[in-house]
Amino acid sequence: MGTIAPIRVEEVSVTTTEQTAARATDQQAPRRNHWLAVSAVALGTFLLVTAEQLPIGLLTTVGWALSVSEGTAGLMITVPSLVAAVAAPLVPVLVGGMNRRLLLLGLMGLMTLANVASALAPNFAVLVSSRVLVGVAIGGFWAVASGLAVRLVAPANVPRATAIIFGGVGAANVFGVPLGTLLGDFSGWRFAFATLSALALVALLALLAVLPPLAASQPVRPRLLTQQFRNSGVRVGILATFLIVTGHFSAYTFVSPALQQLSGIDERLVGPLLFGFGLAGMVGNFVAGAALARNPHRTVLAITVALAAAMPLYLVLGRGPVGGAALLIAWGLAFGGVSVGLQTWMIKTAPHAVEAASALWVAVFNLSIGFGALAGGVLVDSLALEAVLWLGGACALAAALAVWSARANENLR
Repeated sequence: MGTIAPIRVEEVSVTTTEQTAARATDQQAPRRNHWLAVSAVALGTFLLVTAEQLPIGLLTTVGWALSVSEGTAGLMITVPSLVAAVAAPLVPVLVGGMNRRLLLLGLMGLMTLANVASALAPNFAVLVSSRVLVGVAIGGFWAVASGLAVRLVAPANVPRATAIIFGGVGAANVFGVPLGTLLGDFSGWRFAFATLSALALVALLALLAVLPPLAASQPVRPRLLTQQFRNSGVRVGILATFLIVTGHFSAYTFVSPALQQLSGIDERLVGPLLFGFGLAGMVGNFVAGAALARNPHRTVLAITVALAAAMPLYLVLGRGPVGGAALLIAWGLAFGGVSVGLQTWMIKTAPHAVEAASALWVAVFNLSIGFGALAGGVLVDSLALEAVLWLGGACALAAALAVWSARANENLR
């Protein structure tokens, strides 16, 4: 058995369940391109990522207002990320064959209410509790939306549609987190959460107006989820996701203190610099989307190598305002391609079980956000701020080695 190539084993061991999923997907292929629906889903991802990451720019403000340390305030990111990791595979399993349009609408409604609760929270315990609801909405919505391009547009347009949907991630970094930070600085952190709730309501109405009926191609069962680990491409994608996202968020969660303490940048410039980070991320998202259509493996490998270099180099070349700003932009450009790159990886390596593989991917992605933020908080409180950048670079390097090991996978060429 050890002499048989893993890819051939997987090709001849496609289960009856996966074949059923493939037939169902073919039957539900869209007759026309639903670009307005793609845009509405992108708006949803924009708000989800904004909701998850908004506290990054508000750690100091919220910590001071509610009398907690910056490390403790980081739980605002850790908690929803861990909940989302559980919700991503669990929500599709629990809803069974529920129409995915109704599911997405319900989850966006939950997001709206959760951010109202965040804005009104009288203490840190209530704020963290409201973030649990945010985590449920993030995990469930993202698990469905991440593989939705194959249901909304023709096969030839799937890479473009996927890039648009994940353009919401870059847009969140460009407009969501920085503008939320600015709102928090000028109008208070509660107003930032209230504004996010109002925008979530707008997204809910947009989805209601343009999203077509999306009957479940196949109910996601626990067995279908576990079957994905027999696929070597999926395993590498999951491992790379864990390493990249853990490393990134261990460092990025504390990017505001890093800019101020390591690069000597004034606190008032943090918001504009995060805007630049996000703008670079949007560029990276669409550059990666174009490159993925040609060679997914090389594109993801290039992204991981770039991240492995950018974070440690910050400690060497980012000790002044100019170097710190330049490396922050380079970091954003590289990380911008992560979501679309790894989601495309999962679609390519699990074409007959896109929703199941995507649910696992979203679970690991969000688990890694929470784990990275938690690990970063421990390192910052117990060692030094520099430690999170070393951890980020080491994780990205390990991810690059994992991605390189999948070079023989024909689905990724």
